[in-house]
Amino acid sequence: MSRPPTFTPPPCARARTLRTARGDFAVLDAAPGAEARSTALLLPGYTGSKEDFIALLEPLADAGFRVVSVDGRGQYETEGTERQEAYAQVELARDVLAQAEALGAGDQRVHLLGHSLGGQVARAAVLLDASPFRSLTLMSSGPAEVVPGQRDRLKMLGDALRTMTMAEVWEAMRAFDPPEDADTGDGEDMRRRWLRHNPAQLVATAAQLSGEPDRVAELAALPMPFHVVSGERDDVWPVELFDDMARRLGARRTVIEGAEHSPNTARPLETAAALASFWDGH
Repeated sequence: MSRPPTFTPPPCARARTLRTARGDFAVLDAAPGAEARSTALLLPGYTGSKEDFIALLEPLADAGFRVVSVDGRGQYETEGTERQEAYAQVELARDVLAQAEALGAGDQRVHLLGHSLGGQVARAAVLLDASPFRSLTLMSSGPAEVVPGQRDRLKMLGDALRTMTMAEVWEAMRAFDPPEDADTGDGEDMRRRWLRHNPAQLVATAAQLSGEPDRVAELAALPMPFHVVSGERDDVWPVELFDDMARRLGARRTVIEGAEHSPNTARPLETAAALASFWDGH
């Protein structure tokens, strides 16, 4: 679970509703002082939200980019449904296409970035229709299903969500937190975000993470620039898998020193610099 440094957006960003052909989505929309060079759409990971990218917004806006981070369907401040089929990967991918269309002006295309689960949704969107996108960045998002230990954890969580309330599951998860996470000061923000997630979304996307096939060859066939970003270590996918995926895609590869699964929160300035450098080239 990503831990944003704050849930308060910087002055360059505003919380608003993005209205699309597939419904309304809660976003943080950060703009540079002058005309934006291009727009980037950022998709959060499992149990995450648009706030996971807060620390990237100001440095990326300062670099001249408009950056929009989004709560997907059933995540935090975007409404969802109790029907798990509404969260099928293809449906979430169609949401991303609608978001890109709503952000684009005329022929403007957007840079797409997905973190973890968001990367696999972003990949599915690009494979449905690559035309709205300038580039694709996969951040800490592997080529296929998560490692066995994570699959076990996702199954346990899915089982709990079917029989317990969100509040009960939250208290159970906190009992397993490492001591260093006990007094971080963000507990109420994290709890509030968790309670507003739709449990059907969490169950459905957990199954996706546990059963995702390898679609790298399909992606590599597209005439699009790719960027694979990760920390030095990762407990969801081995870093070696990111290296191999980047090679198969012919992608730029960036490893953020001192970061693990969430370089966007652990090393935001270094991560923003790597993203801006990649987007500058496209």
